[in-house]
Amino acid sequence: MPIDDSICDIPGLKIGHWTSTQRPTGCSVLLCEQGAVAGVDVRGAAPGTRETDLLAPENTVDRVHALLLAGGSAFGLDAAGGVMRWLAERGHGFPVGPARVPIVPGAVIFDLWLGDPAITPDAAAGYAACEAASTAPPAEGNVGAGAGATIGKLLGIARAMKGGIGSASLTVGGVTLGALVVVNAIGDIIDPASGVLLAGARGADGRPLGMIAALQRGELPQVPLAGTATTLGIVATNARLDKAAATKLAQMAHDGLARCINPVHTVSDGDVIFALATGGAETPAGDLRLLGPLAAEVTARAVLRAVRAARGLPGLPSIHELPG
Repeated sequence: MPIDDSICDIPGLKIGHWTSTQRPTGCSVLLCEQGAVAGVDVRGAAPGTRETDLLAPENTVDRVHALLLAGGSAFGLDAAGGVMRWLAERGHGFPVGPARVPIVPGAVIFDLWLGDPAITPDAAAGYAACEAASTAPPAEGNVGAGAGATIGKLLGIARAMKGGIGSASLTVGGVTLGALVVVNAIGDIIDPASGVLLAGARGADGRPLGMIAALQRGELPQVPLAGTATTLGIVATNARLDKAAATKLAQMAHDGLARCINPVHTVSDGDVIFALATGGAETPAGDLRLLGPLAAEVTARAVLRAVRAARGLPGLPSIHELPG
């Protein structure tokens, strides 16, 4: 029976959020304490990442113990230190001689234009997100790494809208795939099933105007700062994959972003998708002919859930605050 719930439908995974009370920012942690095979595909031209090189198929370490998604731009990568400390205190990590070193890749979005930019997720925030982690469906919208997410910025932040974080899952033939996505894109958000423009850069009437059409009419984009727009994602499965297959799964999941974000993977985006395989499914054993298309589908669903769960901030309406 198909499921459309959250990435936590995959046994062994937990999600925890930390959301700042001082400004719209935060971090989100996916825990897989016993280790899971992981891959990554960095598609945007302005990424902010940590430990992604180690996920290359030819490199030695083949498992991670958590994944971090955070606000705060590059400062937010500090939150991974708290995730490492939380895992190490519980004996989790890659064995290196007498020590265990938790492996925590991560990626960040730019949200520094909302409130005091000196307030960013730090090690304490990452630790707190781990403390909050559970197998329950995670909160969506303006929480964790989605707290300061914005969308539709090609014509400037003054015409943008509120993004967020969302999750979804589906099960086919005994294999479950789930996605967790932070939608902080420069582009418009489109429902691929209907072609309806849901959110994006706003026109004079306060409603999304359709950026590609606006560009074709001659409305020129503002010169964006590199790295100020990014969509981050995790796609996970209980199928058995090696690192090469996990990397390919991450690549194929980007198709889900392309279905509902336009434009995507721009020179100002730092788009990153991690893939995670726990290996708990009985059948089938990592057939990418099945898993790849489903990864794109569940990623697209998570994007739409993030935008629909978001609530507006001053000057940044969500889809629920648009004029009638």
